[in-house]
Amino acid sequence: MFCVGRSRRAIAFCLFAGVAIGWSNAARASLTYQVGHGNDDTGFVVVSGAFEADDDLSKFISAVQGGNVKAVFFNSPGGNIAKAIELGRLIRQLHLATIQIKTAECASACSLAFMGGTPRFADPGSIGVHKSSFADTSGMNVADAVSAIQQLTAEVIAYMTEMGVDPALLQLSLKYDSDDIRYLSGSEMEQYHLALNGSKPANEAALSGSLTPTTPPSVSPPVTLTPSSTVASLPPSEPLPSFAIPDARTGRIQHYDGKAPLKAAATSKSVTVGMFLNGSPVAILDDTGKWYHVRVGTRVGYLFHSWVWVSQFGAAPYGRQFVQVKSFDNYADTEQYIRSSPLPVMAYLASNGWFAITLDRTFDPDGAEKMVGNLKASGSIPDDSIATWGNAFVRKVCCQTH
Repeated sequence: MFCVGRSRRAIAFCLFAGVAIGWSNAARASLTYQVGHGNDDTGFVVVSGAFEADDDLSKFISAVQGGNVKAVFFNSPGGNIAKAIELGRLIRQLHLATIQIKTAECASACSLAFMGGTPRFADPGSIGVHKSSFADTSGMNVADAVSAIQQLTAEVIAYMTEMGVDPALLQLSLKYDSDDIRYLSGSEMEQYHLALNGSKPANEAALSGSLTPTTPPSVSPPVTLTPSSTVASLPPSEPLPSFAIPDARTGRIQHYDGKAPLKAAATSKSVTVGMFLNGSPVAILDDTGKWYHVRVGTRVGYLFHSWVWVSQFGAAPYGRQFVQVKSFDNYADTEQYIRSSPLPVMAYLASNGWFAITLDRTFDPDGAEKMVGNLKASGSIPDDSIATWGNAFVRKVCCQTH
């Protein structure tokens, strides 16, 4: 995954955007903030310049609070990754939308800051990514530099997941050298969950007129924003979801080993009467509580609950895995945990009556294992988090918040 050289001063690494130590051209200006207002007095702020490690983001907070700001535009070539992530988290904390138009620049580390928006709008071709390198490693040996790179990569992956962006976008960026930029299409923005409108131009989805970030905000055209409340958590008045569990009648075998043993009795110590591959159709005759009494082909026996994907549940497509980070035995604690989580998570009712909290999307099995490993390494999820088929998950009950 990493492109690591052998020289202390030329250790290249494949990362999402920007330069880890700082923007390579010192002549580029650090961040500035210009505030403007639309015809309904709704404010926006234009973030311009390169991200520097010593940028004072309190100036951004002052601009937002003093201008009734509801949205952020960017005109930035990138810069320091850590500072871009810091601004992105600040944007999320302040519940601001992010909007990017093609006539302005948001490339490299800027795309990380853009991810903080709720919601996010972007013109196709308005956001660029690439891999990058840093040369100032004179104080590190190769082993230390590699360790630092790995840690930073884990932090970027964790941040992208936290913001609800598919970390697979990182892999796309690795295909483009640091002196090149890959601008994302509208369909790619949708695919990687980077922008909510994707193929629709940002100025069509969120603007009346156009905005050129280099134009003084006082003469910028009006802005009409989609309030961040449209993607906020469920209102308190919303009724509780259904906790009814349907009868399990049919399904398919889905086991981590690729096949499951059909047992003669409802215990793991009983005789195995047959082995059946994943995908084998199952008719469920009865439910003993932990085991299903089933017919598979011409054989009758017992399969443990977690070995069967049940058609009547169908919480996720067959063959996809969840990253489960927590579970609770009551809905109140489940909802409270989700609403306070920095990660994009949701909850599923399980067939045993408990509630499983997972990341807000499913993965192929290899992707789920890698995601668990990366997020554990960065400290973003508990050490007992797991990748799971979620065979016992009945339905989603709460409550995507990002």
